[in-house]
Amino acid sequence: MTQTATTARVAAGNPVPVLKVDELQVAYRTGGELRTVLHGDSFTIEAGERVAIVGESGSGKSTTAAAVLALLPGSGRITGGRIEFKGEDITSPSPARLSSLRGREIGLVPQDPMSNLNPVLKVGRQIAETLAAHNLATGAAARKRAIELMGEAGIPDAARRARQYPHEFSGGMRQRVLIAIGLACQPELLIADEPTSALDVTVQRQILDHLESLRAARGTSLMLITHDLGLAADRADKVVVMSAGRIVEAGPAVEILRHPQADYTRRLVAAAPSVATARVQFGGEDLSSLTVGDHTSSAHPADQAEIVLDAKNLTKRYRLRGHR
Repeated sequence: MTQTATTARVAAGNPVPVLKVDELQVAYRTGGELRTVLHGDSFTIEAGERVAIVGESGSGKSTTAAAVLALLPGSGRITGGRIEFKGEDITSPSPARLSSLRGREIGLVPQDPMSNLNPVLKVGRQIAETLAAHNLATGAAARKRAIELMGEAGIPDAARRARQYPHEFSGGMRQRVLIAIGLACQPELLIADEPTSALDVTVQRQILDHLESLRAARGTSLMLITHDLGLAADRADKVVVMSAGRIVEAGPAVEILRHPQADYTRRLVAAAPSVATARVQFGGEDLSSLTVGDHTSSAHPADQAEIVLDAKNLTKRYRLRGHR
């Protein structure tokens, strides 16, 4: 979209999407030839909108996110289509534009909290470096803001914990640090690539709840990458379903769950544990009983089951280094 076309659209009362992916094609070079892995995918993310990209492993979800951030591996390249950020073509950005785009305007929360933090740098410094890289704060001001961001991300005693190393944090707390880094510069779009896949179910909900509260407070648009359709329906306004590098279905999350059109989506809905066990709600509406083809989920399959173990109000305390 040209600048003139963008201006005309805004003047006509049609806001430009925060992100527009148009007929995107990506290929990897293997054995001396290009092998296409994304086949003309198109979708948009509006201001403040939450869009989940869902599909099995290898469907092209993370490749799509990597293409948006120009983070494709060395052998990968965009071979067709266009990526626009607020009307600006960022399909092939210059190095200078890319530096200002990543982190400052488009944030990223990567997959594995156990491997995406520098093990030899204190976590507070890693957050402060993000601020300094975009000239938002330096020195003592950056360190102070890093502590504030850790507190906002739900890390208790942030001033002390900012002086600790990643190995002194649990997986859930490391994920909170990554969320703090991803939102540090208040980007307009946040890409969360399987942000809780390495965490247990109870911690997942805490992390996602906190991510949503921070996102909503800032009005940030969200691209959520996940293989869990139930999670996507619970956390997104719109769902994009991918299979084998192609978008097979897209639409409002509740409609995708209630009336899936593609065979692949029907199988995905039927297989989604969080749908089958009635943990999904959309805008307060209970989606626990869904009929998809011949599949009907039951919200209470074990109502009469005998309780084997009942634990309540358990607590456990750890003495941390340097803290009495």
